[in-house]
Amino acid sequence: MNPLSRRRLLNGGLHVLGAASAAGVLGPLSALAPGRTTLAAGATITTTPLTPKERGGLTLLQGAGCNVVTMPGPDGALLIDGGLEANSKALLKAVANATGSTRVNTLINTHWHPEQTGSNLNIGSKGSVIIAHEVTRLYEGRKATSVCYEGTYGPLPEKARATKTTRTSGSLEFAGQHIDYDYLPAAHTDGDLYVHFLEANVLVAGGPVAGGHWPVLDIHNGGWLGGLVRAYEKLATVVKPDTQVVPAEGKLLTGADIVRYRDIYQKLFEQMFVYFNKGFGPSDAAAARPLKDYEGELGDASVFIAGAYRSLLQAYVPD
Repeated sequence: MNPLSRRRLLNGGLHVLGAASAAGVLGPLSALAPGRTTLAAGATITTTPLTPKERGGLTLLQGAGCNVVTMPGPDGALLIDGGLEANSKALLKAVANATGSTRVNTLINTHWHPEQTGSNLNIGSKGSVIIAHEVTRLYEGRKATSVCYEGTYGPLPEKARATKTTRTSGSLEFAGQHIDYDYLPAAHTDGDLYVHFLEANVLVAGGPVAGGHWPVLDIHNGGWLGGLVRAYEKLATVVKPDTQVVPAEGKLLTGADIVRYRDIYQKLFEQMFVYFNKGFGPSDAAAARPLKDYEGELGDASVFIAGAYRSLLQAYVPD
């Protein structure tokens, strides 16, 4: 039986969830949401070469608000995500230094959060192609709240919105490199893409993957634990053990890390059934510390567990 099956969860103790909701054990969103907020502007942009020129000449740029990957091309650079708007000028200067091009030909948004779309206007106003999932383009055209930042974000100006979208997957040839991008439904948000440079053996994993700490589930906007597990299941089929994996933020990972984290999140999802049957609320699940064996590596998991548990309650509590 599929471990993420709705029927399986219903059979595993859904009767406790309605009572939990009625009793108010879900708690305020602010107390359960992961603690990541929009990063401060003005950080120094650092560069890390990922591949030699003959394998695309990919470069990792860090410090603009998220991990950004760039690659040179004959008609301008390729850019994966764009950092915060306040850091866009510094980031694009770093892109020019890394690629030798002052123009970005193509930008891919892995999702719509401020850390990913802050350079959209600078790039889009010059007529460049912006690729994203269709859901991401919809968010770029509206005002949205999130557990990842305070207040609201958007709508972006029309020139800052994606010009090419996908509902599932897509690919492009860029500077002799074949690049695939594909949808990771309802994981970090409900518009996540990953980007895979096949010849370079580099995977830009997008929002569901964080380097060195627990990921964030944007439960305002479609993110939930089941989607996160499915995302890791999918990514694990794409990577090789030595694949360089670029998370949305934090340190570089490998394909072997993705497979290991897949197993961790699958086990956590199964453990949630036990907590449902015991009538736990999010704070109870966090206090049980099901991820304590990994906290030395990834930090205190209590906020992540509480948010993940709430995401399951939101997904399965009957109307």
